[in-house]
Amino acid sequence: MRTSTPTLSLPQLLLCGAAIVTLSMGIRHGFGLWLQPITQAKDWSRETFAFAIAVQNLAWGVSGIFAGMAADRFGAFKVIFVGAVLYALGLVGMAHATTPLLFTLSTGLLIGMAQAGTTYAVVYGVIGRNVSAEKRSWAMGITAAAGSFGQFLMVPVEGQLISTLGWQQALTLLGLAALLMAPLAWGLREPGLGGNMQLKREQTIVQALKEAFKYPSFQLLMAGYFVCGFQVVFIGVHMPSYLKDKGLEPQVASYALALIGLFNVFGTYAAGVLGQRLPKRNILAFIYLARAAAISVFLLVPLSAASVYVFASVMGLLWLSTVPVTNATVAQIFGVAHLSMLSGFVFFSHQIGSFLGVWLGGFLYDRTGSYDVVWYIAIALGVLAALVNLPVKEVAIQRAVPAVAI
Repeated sequence: MRTSTPTLSLPQLLLCGAAIVTLSMGIRHGFGLWLQPITQAKDWSRETFAFAIAVQNLAWGVSGIFAGMAADRFGAFKVIFVGAVLYALGLVGMAHATTPLLFTLSTGLLIGMAQAGTTYAVVYGVIGRNVSAEKRSWAMGITAAAGSFGQFLMVPVEGQLISTLGWQQALTLLGLAALLMAPLAWGLREPGLGGNMQLKREQTIVQALKEAFKYPSFQLLMAGYFVCGFQVVFIGVHMPSYLKDKGLEPQVASYALALIGLFNVFGTYAAGVLGQRLPKRNILAFIYLARAAAISVFLLVPLSAASVYVFASVMGLLWLSTVPVTNATVAQIFGVAHLSMLSGFVFFSHQIGSFLGVWLGGFLYDRTGSYDVVWYIAIALGVLAALVNLPVKEVAIQRAVPAVAI
């Protein structure tokens, strides 16, 4: 089988990849701002909204596996193009859904599938194939930082759109913005994939999966990423309503989510740089433990706008900083031939955690009138994730060399 050589320049790769992730993640991070406008306008429970977002995260996780396979086989361009179209359709459907079922199908299924094709696993596959191992963690950190900048840039814009245009028109406008990812994907075309030439692989998909799932460190990375999903999606979706319930002004939540995005630019970049110099397992353990500590302090101190902004800034440093480190570890252990697919499986674990975090938030709030129990679960899981990442072995896996027939 003929091999392809990297053909994308680093500036082109980072610029297009970062712009795509900025749009995709920037739109996604603002969904919590729509919880109260939609539920109040439709007279739905918070659990109805939370369930749709939970399905979105689960659909993202499941679809991410197949999007990763397709991107490894045919290249990222086609996958991102389809994802951009699905994103636009999902946002328009979210704006005009008349029943909880239609809302779940558009907000949950369509947007979840769209995110699978327009976010980290697919873009990181291109980075893995076109950036040397010496710069890979750094390049992934740059891309993750772009997603954070998207949150900082777009969440306040989304809040402003809701207040000036109304929540339905705001979603429709975001649907048009999502289509911009399609032309940006052209900059990630890899001529060696999807054409006459293919990337040389030592393993089939089945062999790669068997190897990964039998390897304890892969299982530990998946367990840690489960916790990451639980924490960030619960906070991202439910914190605006939590703060409003406590009597704070709506703009406090918008500013808090924006601060998370701003500080995560620095956190993800720093994590990517440190991942080239320090054991990645120690970085991950620190991140999860620091999250647990930050949430604990946030719940203990008197709630005010100032305490919210401090909490958001600290959590921002830790928010997506797990992403470049976790994916770089997968690449370091297993190589890059099946990186998008393996990253998709790790991310599937993340999305199961996301499903539970966002759904439990709505479920327990509707039954207890409080988010306290879910906050406590997030703290306990943070400590657990710190412990399970410490035994991860980061060295490249040693594969047996096939015997050559004489």
